[in-house]
Amino acid sequence: MNTVTLTVNGKPASATIEPRTHLADFLRETQNLTGTHIGCEHGVCGACTLLVDGVPTRSCITYAVSCQQAEVTTVEGLDDDDIAAELRTAFSKEHGLQCGYCTPGMIVSARDVVLRMDAPSEHDIRVAMSGNLCRCTGYVGIVRAIQGVIAARRARGIAAIADGNRKILGPAGSGHAVPESNGATLRARTSVGTAAPQARASVPTSRQDADWKPQTTFTQSFTVAHPVDVVWDFFGNIGEVASCLPGASLAGEPVDGHVEGQIRVKVGPIAAEFQGVADVTRDDATRTGTINGSGKDKRSNSQTRGLIGYAVKPGDTPGETRVDVSIGYTLTGMLAQFGRSGLVQDVAGRLIAAFVQNLEAKLAHKAHGGDADAPPVITELDAGSLVSSVIIGRVKRFFASLFGRR
Repeated sequence: MNTVTLTVNGKPASATIEPRTHLADFLRETQNLTGTHIGCEHGVCGACTLLVDGVPTRSCITYAVSCQQAEVTTVEGLDDDDIAAELRTAFSKEHGLQCGYCTPGMIVSARDVVLRMDAPSEHDIRVAMSGNLCRCTGYVGIVRAIQGVIAARRARGIAAIADGNRKILGPAGSGHAVPESNGATLRARTSVGTAAPQARASVPTSRQDADWKPQTTFTQSFTVAHPVDVVWDFFGNIGEVASCLPGASLAGEPVDGHVEGQIRVKVGPIAAEFQGVADVTRDDATRTGTINGSGKDKRSNSQTRGLIGYAVKPGDTPGETRVDVSIGYTLTGMLAQFGRSGLVQDVAGRLIAAFVQNLEAKLAHKAHGGDADAPPVITELDAGSLVSSVIIGRVKRFFASLFGRR
């Protein structure tokens, strides 16, 4: 595994990936930038074209590790770009798109043509754009759109830039490598004397990105038959809380609200083990807290990021506690097929029910004079069986409503 750090659309982006991961997958699966489309995966169709250090690049045949420290601009990063804005308007006016699948790559390549070529003919534009394939438009509208933007910009006195701002020789993304000598020296030093400690398995770092927004958000609530102060104090022990969640375990003691751990999830024949980190905050005054974390399953190359907020408050009955939970998440990779919001909400409800059973058992054990280390009632849940029960339940509700209307 390699840790790759890039500047994507003006912001730092880092992820631990396999060396074979191409740039398109890096952006789509670790940064949720899905505007970069994948078509042929052979560098032929041009749908994945983006800018690396200002140069149009086929991201499906470019290794992400080869772009270490490079500046990458995707179609999402061209929202405020003058040329891209003019091209979007022209494409719409000239009917230069239909299904839109090729359009992100078309816009990036067309932008380079507008930037570099002073007064190209129709033939020149067709040759320059020949690396971008479109199965819908027949290219007439695309060529007219590019011609119109070039003519309008030259009429306003905006000259072409012959080199298109190309400043670095060699393949796109190159020129940023760090010399290996320091690393080699470090390895030599650690090999003499005391052996270096074994590196832990790499896990994603929890990124406090204020601009991140979850793909799906929903809320759940549950009630515990114990006083609010007792429940709130229990929630302050991260290790005990994790032990109530089936399949979850911590890699060590939390440090300043930062914790590392893993959770095992079984989805039918697929067994995933998400290793990750989380930052936990609590507010004693309002009895609220947040858990901001991310994790990755190496086997399926699936990644998730989530933000959980919870509020502990007195229940409707004296001696009871109500816990309101808001869950926002993003799931990418092979397991994303199980990430539909309705399905996740139903499964989350069953997971929370298991969590509450374990929580009740621990609190009851402690209330009767024992410690909090009572064994959990439910230690593992098969999400595959949960999914099946969800589907069966929905079928039953459908037929019930169908016959009920009769």
